[in-house]
Amino acid sequence: MKRTKLSRRTMLRGMVGGVGVAIGLPALEIFFDRAGKARAADPFPKRFGVFFWGNGMLPDKWVPAKTGTSWDPSPTLMPLADVKDKISVVSGMKVFTGSNFPHSSGAVGILSGAPFENNTDSTFVEPSIDQFIAAAAGQDTRFRSLEMSVQRAAKGWSYNGPHNQNPPEWSPAAFFNRVFVDGFVMPGSMVEPDPRLPLRQSILDGVMGEATALQGVLGSADKARLEQHLDGIRALEKQIDKLQQNPPALVACAVPGKPLDDYPDIDGRPQLSATSRVLVDILVMALACDQTRVFSHWFSDSVSNVLFPIAGVDSGHHQLTHDEPGDQPKVHSILLYIMEEFAYLVKALAAVPEGDSTLLDHCAILATSDCSLGRSHSVEEYPILIAGSCNGALQTGVHYRSTSSENTSKVLLTLARAMGMTLDSYGKGDGLVTSSVSAIEV
Repeated sequence: MKRTKLSRRTMLRGMVGGVGVAIGLPALEIFFDRAGKARAADPFPKRFGVFFWGNGMLPDKWVPAKTGTSWDPSPTLMPLADVKDKISVVSGMKVFTGSNFPHSSGAVGILSGAPFENNTDSTFVEPSIDQFIAAAAGQDTRFRSLEMSVQRAAKGWSYNGPHNQNPPEWSPAAFFNRVFVDGFVMPGSMVEPDPRLPLRQSILDGVMGEATALQGVLGSADKARLEQHLDGIRALEKQIDKLQQNPPALVACAVPGKPLDDYPDIDGRPQLSATSRVLVDILVMALACDQTRVFSHWFSDSVSNVLFPIAGVDSGHHQLTHDEPGDQPKVHSILLYIMEEFAYLVKALAAVPEGDSTLLDHCAILATSDCSLGRSHSVEEYPILIAGSCNGALQTGVHYRSTSSENTSKVLLTLARAMGMTLDSYGKGDGLVTSSVSAIEV
C-alpha cells in the first residue's frame, strides 16, 4: 500500500463559531519511514526500566569468555541466547560507594551512584536511577513510573529521595486494575472527561494551599519531607490532568487479558514464573499504550529467602548462597530461572511493533542485583545487563569488559544520557563519575 507522506508539523484546521482553529497531531506511525527512523524530529518515546533480583550471581558462571560482538552466552546467560543480539553485557565493573552493609550497599550503589545511608534508618541519599530518569521522562504520561514485584510484599529499591520510597505492586489483579480499569482511556478513543475529575482537582488545590502555609512553621527536616509529599500530590494532579486528555492513537496498544485474582503457592512454593509473566504482559501494554515510560520490575528482594519452584532446590535462595558447598549448582539453577524470566520480558517487548521497529528498540533496561558473588557480598565484578537500543542511542549484542574495575556509575550516566538527559556527571562521593561507558554508546 502506498504510504502518504505527512509532515510532523501538519495541523488540523477548522472553524468554530466563525473563528479559525488549528490543533497539532500526535506521534502517528505515518511520521516514520520503512527503516523505522523518524522522518521528523520526534521518534517514538524512549522508555527506561530496571529488572532486579536479590542475592547476586556466580561470577565464574556469569561472565562470557569473549568480548565485543562475538561473545557467546555464559552458562548463566544461556536463557538469553535467543535475544543475544538485543542485549549487551557489561562486566568487570565495581560499585565504588562502599560495601559496609551486605546487600544494601551494593543495591543502593548500583541504583543511585551514591552511598547507602544507615545512620538512623536505612534509606537512599539520592533518587534511584529509575526515579532520576522519571523526573524528566515521566512528565507526559498518566503514571510517572510503575513499580511491580514478583515476590509477595517485596519492598524494592525505587526511591524518590531520602525516606521516600515507591512500594511495588505485587498483585497482578491490583496492577491490572490500576493501569487498565481505574481511569484508563484507550488511546485515540473519543470520550467525555469524567465529570468527577475537576472536583478531585479542586480538592487537591485546597490541600496544596494548606500544606504550603504549614511550611512556615516547620523545621528544615520536616520541610524537606513535606516538600517530597507535595511532589507526590503534584504527580497526582498531573495524573488527573492526563485523565482529562484524550491520549494519542498508538496502534500497538491493547488491553491485556485480565489476570487471575490470585496466584497461590503450590506445595509451599510461590508461582514466580506465572506471576512475573502476567505482570510483564500488563506492563508491556502499559508501555505500548504510553501510560508510563519508566518502570521497575523487582523479581526478588535483597536477602530474599524465597523457596524457588525448582526440582532439587530445598532451601531458600539467600540461605543457599551462603550454605551450599562447592560451585553451588542449586544457586546456579535459581539464576537460570531468573534469567529465563528476564528473557521473557525482553521477548515480550520485542514482539510489539512500533513503526517499522519494536517497543524494545525504544527501551533501555538495566538488569542487575544487590551484589556480585552472594556468598561474600562482593561489589566487584558486578552483574550488569542492558536490553534495548533506546532509539539507537545504545549498541546491542556487545560484551564490554572493563579491565580496570571501572565505576558502575558510568553505566548509569550512559543510560541517563541515552534517555536524552544532558549531564556532565552522575553520582555522589566515591560514586561520582564524569565519563560514561562509550563502548556501548552509539
